[in-house]
Amino acid sequence: MEHVVAAAVIDAHGIVTGWSEGARLLTGHTAGEAVGRAASDLLAEDLPPRADGEWTRPVVVRHRDGHPVTLVVTACPVLGADARPTGFSLTAQRPAAPEPTLAGRAFQQASMSMSVFDTEQRYLRLNETACKVMGVPEEGLLGRRFPETVEDAEHNRGFHRHLRQVAETGRPARYESFTAAPALNREHAWSTEMWPLRDDSGAVSGVALAAFDSTEQYLARRRLILLNEAAASIGTTLDVVRTAEEVIELLVPQFADFASVDLLEWVLSADEPPPVPDGEIVLRRVAHGSGREGTPEAAVRLGETDVHPPFSPPARALRQGRAVRIQAGEPDFVSWLAERNARAPEGRRFRAGVHSVLSVPLRARGTTLGILVGVRIAHPDDYEDDDAVFAEELASRAAVCIDNARRFARERTTALTLQHSLLPRGLPGQAAVEVAHRYLPSGSTAGIGGDWFDVIPLSGSRVALVVGDVVGHGIPSTATMGRLCMAVRTLADVDLPPDELLTHLDDLVTHLAGYQEAADDEVAELGATCLYAVYDPVSRRLAVAAAGHPAPALLLPDGRAELVRMTTGPPLGVGGLPFEAVELELPEGTVVALYTDGLIEDRDRDVDRATGELCGALTAPAATLDALCDIVLKEVLPEEPSDDVALLLARTRALGADRVATWDVEPDPARVAATRQAATERLAAWGLEEAAFVTELVVSELVTNAIRYGAPPIRLRLIRDRSLICEVSDGSSTSPHLRRAHAFDEGGRGLLLVAQLTQRWGSRQTDRGKTIWAEQSLEPD
Repeated sequence: MEHVVAAAVIDAHGIVTGWSEGARLLTGHTAGEAVGRAASDLLAEDLPPRADGEWTRPVVVRHRDGHPVTLVVTACPVLGADARPTGFSLTAQRPAAPEPTLAGRAFQQASMSMSVFDTEQRYLRLNETACKVMGVPEEGLLGRRFPETVEDAEHNRGFHRHLRQVAETGRPARYESFTAAPALNREHAWSTEMWPLRDDSGAVSGVALAAFDSTEQYLARRRLILLNEAAASIGTTLDVVRTAEEVIELLVPQFADFASVDLLEWVLSADEPPPVPDGEIVLRRVAHGSGREGTPEAAVRLGETDVHPPFSPPARALRQGRAVRIQAGEPDFVSWLAERNARAPEGRRFRAGVHSVLSVPLRARGTTLGILVGVRIAHPDDYEDDDAVFAEELASRAAVCIDNARRFARERTTALTLQHSLLPRGLPGQAAVEVAHRYLPSGSTAGIGGDWFDVIPLSGSRVALVVGDVVGHGIPSTATMGRLCMAVRTLADVDLPPDELLTHLDDLVTHLAGYQEAADDEVAELGATCLYAVYDPVSRRLAVAAAGHPAPALLLPDGRAELVRMTTGPPLGVGGLPFEAVELELPEGTVVALYTDGLIEDRDRDVDRATGELCGALTAPAATLDALCDIVLKEVLPEEPSDDVALLLARTRALGADRVATWDVEPDPARVAATRQAATERLAAWGLEEAAFVTELVVSELVTNAIRYGAPPIRLRLIRDRSLICEVSDGSSTSPHLRRAHAFDEGGRGLLLVAQLTQRWGSRQTDRGKTIWAEQSLEPD
């Protein structure tokens, strides 16, 4: 086809004043017929509002024989002497025919969108892909400025700014955007290269661009970003429910309009995993979320169980161990949606737009924990294979975090159960002190520590107060705590002084550490701190020794609070270093506070200031010791304790002289009867005549043994407490023991009778020898 170019001149009133031969060839109108006529009479379609300055656009004119002819018209304003427009000079030609050259066809048929603009951002050329993206043929865009062809949105304004920037600066630019194109039904990612076009003089005469659809790469990057975010945002705590919530927060709304995490029942308990059933599957909803407030799409409330039929995506995913996708229109999708609507009809209208569902099993370490479900409603794209691969990877990471939280919860529960079984449930009855206690396990991810406390009744109405802390956390530390707790009770039963008891306990820890090292056990390092105190209500004296443990605090009856001044020995397990005990006399009613370091030590916390806060809290008014415990914890405990805390408060009592009787006994067998008589008279004075018979026998046997086998000085002491205590002391360190007397033996039955007739008996070493004691219960049977 012959290439014809037409030319025409129109004055400021729209009247044709010039007409070329090319114009006649294209329109059939001669110059005589066109000149003097209104240009609008020659149009087959009305033009859009006139633009100022030069423009190029398709124009439909009416041929002389009546049929429409589409021409690409370029209009240039003609200026008069006063520089004002006096009309327009027009050039026109037929729309571009198929490109005759290979280079032209490469441009026209390129798979990427390519366009050419003039310096005013008017379309000069578009290839086929660009026309498809815009949804308009090339003739509909030529000569029009870019902003006129798109909606007024930020991404389009940014595109226009870059076009203008290239035209003004002459430098190429790149523009990245994620937006919906006019003729496409979904958002696409575009990577657009723009570069200037120069004429022979080097001046910028236009801008060319090539836009590459990088949607797949963009979505892949976004999925990778989500996975990276998952590594940082999922599993921040060792709480199963919180971990599931973090998964939902990551997925909604970027990957799903609605998402849920349902777990098998055993995951939330301490049970072992059962096999996945073949039929219906029962799951418990632990987390869900959506773009709508209140998550109205959910058919199951948080905490409720849901029964999934075999055809449902969750049940299939659990059985198959892989992601299952269903789309709108599929039979399984229709059945699933109907089942959801039947269960929760109030949410039916919010599920009306559901078009794609993705169910992914949560599996960790070969064990199935539950299911992750993603639903798309407003999101235009269905889930595809790449989405399923991404969801499986994310679910795998999330499942490991959930399993870690489950394992931590199980170990914590086990450690707490073990620890509570080892701690005293009901403190034994004794009259030496009134006690109150608190134990707070740490919420730290390190696990339960090895803190413990105990109140151990001793002979002579005395009482031992113990508090300790094992190094480390978790079940190994709890087990070590149990060993040490039992060891302290055993050593206390031997009635060792505090410093000697800690020495034996230190040897035990050292030996246990050696056994573990020999066995190459992968357990926490053995080590502990301990404070052991003995209070005697008769003398009102407190003996205290510590192995690496904080000193106790005292609240005196006059309201003053202070720490016990003492020398703290090394922690248990160091070995080879001595422990030193301190003794002090306490007024009746003194409160002794024993505690573990979790109460006063924490990161960035000054210990001296914390102990000052402890002393201040002890002086607060409190009706009971239990109330004082709560005050101390409230005032002293850190906001988020990083370690366990044990607190033991003991208010001292005193046994007055009217409840204690003492006699010095001469080492003469003839004095036994007189001593027995004196004891009987004291029992009568106390109103304990019913205990006289057994007491006479016990006094006779113990005093006789002290005279026969012991050494002076010999002393008898009776103590009336909750029980009647008979003590005989002598200067010998040889302890008695029970033995079986033969039929013809003259002796050897005395201690056996004492053991049979009393509640308990024993001996303890003293600085001057030993003391044999026996207790009788004064409470009615």
